[in-house]
Amino acid sequence: MDIKALVEKQREFFKTGTTKNPHFRKKQLLKLADTIKKYEYKINQALKKDLNKSRMESYMCEVGLSLSEIHYLSRHVIGWCRNKYVPTPLAQFHSDSFIKSEPYGVALVMSPWNYPFMLTIEPLAAAISAGNCCIVKPSAYSPCVSAVIAEIIEAAFPPEYIAVVQGGRAENNELLEQRFDYIFFTGSVNVGKLVMEKASKYLTPVTLELGGKSPCFVDKDANIKLAARRIAFGKYLNSGQTCVAPDYLFIHKDVKNEFIKEFTSCVKNMFGENPLANKDFPKMINKKHFDRVNNLIKGEKVIIGGKSNESTLQIAPTLLDKITPDSPIMQEEIFGPVLPIMTFSDLGEVVDYVTAHEKPLACYLFTHSRKTERYILDNISFGGGCVNDTIIHLATSHMPFGGVGSSGMGGYHGKFGFDTFSHKKSVLRKYTWLDLPMRYQPYSNFMEKLVRIFVK
Repeated sequence: MDIKALVEKQREFFKTGTTKNPHFRKKQLLKLADTIKKYEYKINQALKKDLNKSRMESYMCEVGLSLSEIHYLSRHVIGWCRNKYVPTPLAQFHSDSFIKSEPYGVALVMSPWNYPFMLTIEPLAAAISAGNCCIVKPSAYSPCVSAVIAEIIEAAFPPEYIAVVQGGRAENNELLEQRFDYIFFTGSVNVGKLVMEKASKYLTPVTLELGGKSPCFVDKDANIKLAARRIAFGKYLNSGQTCVAPDYLFIHKDVKNEFIKEFTSCVKNMFGENPLANKDFPKMINKKHFDRVNNLIKGEKVIIGGKSNESTLQIAPTLLDKITPDSPIMQEEIFGPVLPIMTFSDLGEVVDYVTAHEKPLACYLFTHSRKTERYILDNISFGGGCVNDTIIHLATSHMPFGGVGSSGMGGYHGKFGFDTFSHKKSVLRKYTWLDLPMRYQPYSNFMEKLVRIFVK
């Protein structure tokens, strides 16, 4: 594929103004939703092959969330496209002021392998809603899903409007050498830095959805049984390959034993006596990541799990004890079904620990104390999170999802996604029936007094 020619073809199509029509955008969003529904079986099959996701998990975390986001965008896009009128200073009398949302032009969406469908389709839908042309680059690590995404896009849109580029590192590098008007990247911190570096050549604005070590705190006043269940869900969903999964757990020393008992019971109830025999338990994406996560377990005290199956690339849900901040597993994002547990007696200690490291993408707190809640929210900077639950804060179109610091920049979902892919153009429309003379030379003391009245 001639990537440079494809970008130019999209740029020419964007110049026609077709994508700027709000009704056109709505129609394309609905077409995308309809095409996804037609391909749902193929999507499920592809997710099963790449990650061993069950049909339920595929719909709950990939297809269903994507369709919900697309329908939300389609219901509101026409209203969002209208000019937003704002107050005008008295000094600018008589005039109107408004903000006009306009598309950037040709956007690039680069998506990851862990939620390969949702994390491709949702930013694409946001780009469409804002009126952009778009080239999508899905991950080479999830080839089956990438192939289905290409089929869906080819069935729904002409390539001069929306196109898919498949491939690996060579295609990524070639895409990043092109001049785009916006780049949206989801993936690792290291690749995110490269994307930002390449974008700087043309001063292209970027959104970076990255990751990091997201902490989870369980205070002594928490509902331990419910906390155990919800943490197990958030940690082991997609076999821990979730950017907002709880990466490590700080639990109050007084409730540690109770929590371990409840957590062990939850894991057994969710995945059975032998999780590696559970046909619905997802696998690691490839051998490289399988080996990496297994190496993080070695030498640590395993409370539950710790076993793996190289032939299926599955690692059993694992809980580790006797972990310290210096343990190898605390030096990198785990991105697998392994939860290290540490204790605390004073929340100030854990706040100091978290704030001494890079800002996390997510943070989770289990407590019934509003005082404790305020303390954590006021003193730890993170992308987003939950109180008394995990990961579900991203499953809404009414709040932005994104990181801060090394966990990313920018956000999307709903109106926030529309805004991400839109330039906000400020316009002042001045009327001609009156022209106040005070701004024109020659200046005088009288004119200065008038200016001081109007401009303050």
